[in-house]
Amino acid sequence: MENNAPVPKLLLQLISSAFQRCRLAEDLCRLSVLLDQSTERDPPITCISIADTGIGCNLEEFQNLRCPREFNGAKIWDGLLSVKTTCFTDDEVYYYHINLDEYIANKRLKRQPSQAKNGAKFSGTEVSLSVFGSMDVLVAPIIGFFQKIIVLQIPNVTLDLMVKQGASPGNQTQYVFAVNADKTPCFTASNLERLKSGLEDYVLRHGNCLETMCDYCFSAREHLKVGSGTVCQEDKHKRVGGTMEVVIVISDLLETTQHCSRSCDGKTEVLYFDNFSPSPVPHLALSALKKIDWKKYGLILANVNDQDRHVFLEWENFPSYVQIQIALHWYHNQYPTRQKNGPGISLLKKGIKNALDNLKAKHEGFLLSSHSRKICSYVPDLARSIAGLIFSSTDLDFQGDCLSVLGFQTQEVERDTVEDYIQRKIVTVIGMNERKPQKDQEAAPFLFFDGESETSFFEDEEVEGEYYSSSLE
Repeated sequence: MENNAPVPKLLLQLISSAFQRCRLAEDLCRLSVLLDQSTERDPPITCISIADTGIGCNLEEFQNLRCPREFNGAKIWDGLLSVKTTCFTDDEVYYYHINLDEYIANKRLKRQPSQAKNGAKFSGTEVSLSVFGSMDVLVAPIIGFFQKIIVLQIPNVTLDLMVKQGASPGNQTQYVFAVNADKTPCFTASNLERLKSGLEDYVLRHGNCLETMCDYCFSAREHLKVGSGTVCQEDKHKRVGGTMEVVIVISDLLETTQHCSRSCDGKTEVLYFDNFSPSPVPHLALSALKKIDWKKYGLILANVNDQDRHVFLEWENFPSYVQIQIALHWYHNQYPTRQKNGPGISLLKKGIKNALDNLKAKHEGFLLSSHSRKICSYVPDLARSIAGLIFSSTDLDFQGDCLSVLGFQTQEVERDTVEDYIQRKIVTVIGMNERKPQKDQEAAPFLFFDGESETSFFEDEEVEGEYYSSSLE
């Protein structure tokens, strides 16, 4: 099987459904995937089990599943799913066989003899199937799916994958994926707070490939700059509304990152979640990303690299020591729902813009536009000149009045302190001007704009393409 083979896609659909059943349960749940390959046959056959302890499944989940029996002329599986499921209130465990090749509803599902629970109280579902093909083609997508799904930081679900190749215990490998209990928001935290925490971990652990933070690239979680935005779509008539949440994390890497083989290459990965499940980035989200006015935030989008709906943004003149990560999550206000409507371009753009504006508001002098960065390049000299005028004066009353206006209570304050304060105040004003609504900027679109000329006197000077003002470093 190849990477685009239908069986891995089917497995991820089944795993996603199992995860939703766990998420909706009120108790702690476990989702276990077992890949058991028999090497005695050629080609080898792999028995797959996807088991969860969440709420019992709804058979409608399997109604639209499709997976051909052959791929590229080779048989890949027998087309049969075996399902056993029970709810907490059921007295029996129900067994079903589902033929995904059958399009007639009453022939697609066949119920098998059930098993009494004898008074036991539990719920859960197990789906099993057998496929032919390479184990690597099955394992890699599942691990990648788990590494992304824990970004959502759902606190009541633990995930594990067991890979067995042959009967020998030495050929067994287990992967466990669980949220960090020490840093995970509590059960009462909002979905957005969990997403922020999860994306921070994803960045610090290089896509959750590591168990702990990479010490080569990062010094502390507190050094990450995080912005978030939320946009809600109300219910209309029979159309179920939803929520679009966006989180953006920007980090400065340490100088030792050159020793790390996983350090970033200047690209921005875009993670997309659809109703609490990792999903390929939809075309509407691609369009929204392309239509964002990135230059307003000091960024120049060079290319949107779409690798089979896995999206990476590439930037021009971007610092090599900076990493940007973006996560988009769309979910319906009611779940489960049969509706498949997703967010529109305007909703996506507004969510991304809100996250960028939130970053800008929380971090002084950060993500300034090209024009504002040009202004900021003159701020150190301006602050130095103002401080010089104050401290070169021989009039102590004048010095005291100036320092009092700046908020200092004593004339014994150091000149460097005053200079730094003035510099930060000016940069703050520049940032505040950028955050004003566009309609409020019509009379004076640029701070320090020369009204007698249509051309800014900054335009002839080039400033290095940084994503925030160098005057704050």
